[in-house]
Amino acid sequence: MLMAFHSVGVAAPQPVTGEDISAPGPKGLLKGTLTRAGKNAPVVLILPGSGPTDRDGNNVLGIKAGTYRLLAEGLAAQAIASVRVDKRGLGASAAAVTNGNDVTIADYVQDTRNWIASTQKQTGAHCVWLLGHSEGGLIALVTAAETPAGLCGVILASTPGKPLGDVVKQQLAPTPFAADANRVVDQLAAGKKVDVSALAAPLQHIFNPAVQGFLISAFSYDPAQLMARIKLPVLIIQGAWDAQVSVQDAGLLNAAKPDAQILIVPQTGHLLKTLSTNTPDANRAVAADPNLPLAAGIVGDVSGFIKKAASEKE
Repeated sequence: MLMAFHSVGVAAPQPVTGEDISAPGPKGLLKGTLTRAGKNAPVVLILPGSGPTDRDGNNVLGIKAGTYRLLAEGLAAQAIASVRVDKRGLGASAAAVTNGNDVTIADYVQDTRNWIASTQKQTGAHCVWLLGHSEGGLIALVTAAETPAGLCGVILASTPGKPLGDVVKQQLAPTPFAADANRVVDQLAAGKKVDVSALAAPLQHIFNPAVQGFLISAFSYDPAQLMARIKLPVLIIQGAWDAQVSVQDAGLLNAAKPDAQILIVPQTGHLLKTLSTNTPDANRAVAADPNLPLAAGIVGDVSGFIKKAASEKE
């Protein structure tokens, strides 16, 4: 699940060499990988999704798909550079904070601003593109709506179009825990922490007291309202078979900013890869396989969107 923390594929791009890059964090450096693509290449900053997701798009919960690594490699082949990052408190950015759970969306937005500045300094880019995946899309939206300085535009991949609390309710609706989940979400959305000790084990995990401060922060934002405030170019990418974020979410984002471009990718799941069938088993198989390429069209559409927008500014 999105909040559990907390077409035909194209040929896989060839691995490319990355270099270390860092940005200031609260107590130590934030770390990432810069993949260059030639002089004066546009630069994309890739913001990872929820939970312990690393710079490559993998996590200890069984995700090994390497989505962000594949994006970086594919974009480099299209002469577009990228920076992909470990979030504060995780991976090589573990020393940036004492407790990785003690975080808010505003903290991640500040980290994003720091990454934009560091990326500009190390690459010489006049501005940076944000590509946010899942929860990273919310962070991209907040960043672009509040402080667009240094940004070229935004790419939203598998990004909710409704408040994350509503997404959690939707995901848990088919379960026996739906009523309790709705009550907890409503309390967190109202800014109140909840005693979950008497709830079913899955809900105790999702609404772990250690992450409730983050959830309160995350539930306070409405992605569509943020989208309406963005004046920069925006591309929306949504898999038609995404089990976590729906085509309806992409529609809500597009309705909030009608001049945004939208790409609905057929037979594609949350990790931006083609599924053999629209089933949980197929999703699990894709999540566990780092060798599967991204779904056809994604890298090309991101590249085309960026290059077209850049040419229109010249």
